[in-house]
Amino acid sequence: MKSTQWLGGVMAVLALGGCASQAETTNPQDPWEGFNRGVYQFNDTLDRYALKPIAQGYDTVTPDPVQDGVGNFFSNLGEIGTVFNSVLQWEWGNAGVASGRFLVNTVLGVGGLMDPATRMGLNENEEDFGQTLAVWGVGSGPYLVLPILGPSTVRDTSGLPVDHYTYPMTYVEDDGWRYGLTFLRYVDLRAGLLDQEALIQGDRYSFIRDAYLQRRQFEITNGEAGEDPFASGDFGDDFEYSEDDFAE
Repeated sequence: MKSTQWLGGVMAVLALGGCASQAETTNPQDPWEGFNRGVYQFNDTLDRYALKPIAQGYDTVTPDPVQDGVGNFFSNLGEIGTVFNSVLQWEWGNAGVASGRFLVNTVLGVGGLMDPATRMGLNENEEDFGQTLAVWGVGSGPYLVLPILGPSTVRDTSGLPVDHYTYPMTYVEDDGWRYGLTFLRYVDLRAGLLDQEALIQGDRYSFIRDAYLQRRQFEITNGEAGEDPFASGDFGDDFEYSEDDFAE
């Protein structure tokens, strides 16, 4: 599962932020930095006192195989949206792979709790409607931090309603189950990012913004723009690493 699946990744990646400085932006993609930093601080406070402690408790008491199963389950549900967006992008090969992954993991993977499809060579390549809009030639627009949901762009934000209605959990009629599963999904995503906080250095707002924009470009071009900065751990020379930046 991608680290920044937006639905899911958006909220969790933003939640990693600490106190950001008020340095002026040098990124032309972030003309609304003052507003974005304000929303960022709100989200960070929510994470610091609510989501992160819950995620830490979940990570402590939940065995790794169970966490893997939870992540696989929600990732499997996301294959439906990948099929839909792959068709819209005329990526028939990926539409077929995503369909195969969903069928194999649902049937052989006990409802998606396991991922036998990957072992069969059907590798995951998620697509969302923000990526579809990019393929259709829609510009990204300015960087935008959303309350609760976190890092985005104007284009990606406009795609969220479509992503919402192509995600199967939307159609769970029982409110208790739907809200409970949604909460578990985000807690699991946040727990999966706890170890990655050590990568965030310097001005954390700028780091998260630049990493998000790099990652989205990688996803939109299907890796053609270069190596995935999250996979390689190389976020560029502009980021300086010091453990003192993480002192609470």
